[in-house]
Amino acid sequence: MLHHLRPALTLVVVMTALTGLAYPLAITGIAETLMPAQANGSLIEQNGKIIGSQLIGQSFTSDRYFWSRPSATSPDPYNADSSSGSNLGPTSAKLRDRVAADVARLEKSGIAKPIPADAVTTSGSGLDPDISPAFARAQIARVAKARSLDETKLAALVDNAIEKPAFGFIGEPRVNVLALNLSLDHLR
Repeated sequence: MLHHLRPALTLVVVMTALTGLAYPLAITGIAETLMPAQANGSLIEQNGKIIGSQLIGQSFTSDRYFWSRPSATSPDPYNADSSSGSNLGPTSAKLRDRVAADVARLEKSGIAKPIPADAVTTSGSGLDPDISPAFARAQIARVAKARSLDETKLAALVDNAIEKPAFGFIGEPRVNVLALNLSLDHLR
């Protein structure tokens, strides 16, 4: 029996070392060398302090900032520890009630219909840092009023923040909310 067991145990130890240690360390080393910012989470730093990531959304609630799309993570919005979709389907009363409440909140803030879909729906991960250009543009009047800014100046800021689809055809145009709000804070 030991004759059969020893090769199996040896193979488990060797494969664990290769696939569990050597491969992850090699890939991490390559990533750190070739693209260190992405390998470390695409963190955004301001005044020596990390304030967020380009990859994970943040909750903005002040009228002075552009708002992110709703987050499916709970109880804390944009909590990367609980990344997941809500798993609520189109017949869910809970989803219908949440969307209705979000629509009412957005209308109360001055956003006119039609309200962009991403303004009231969560992403698959619940952590999406981006919104559609339509949702960003819909918020211009509210943000301009709260900051006493010219709407055309703010519209130009939004237009400059629009990221094009990868290679011109993969994905949709999008606006990173944290990057847009940082640009907004630097606007004079």
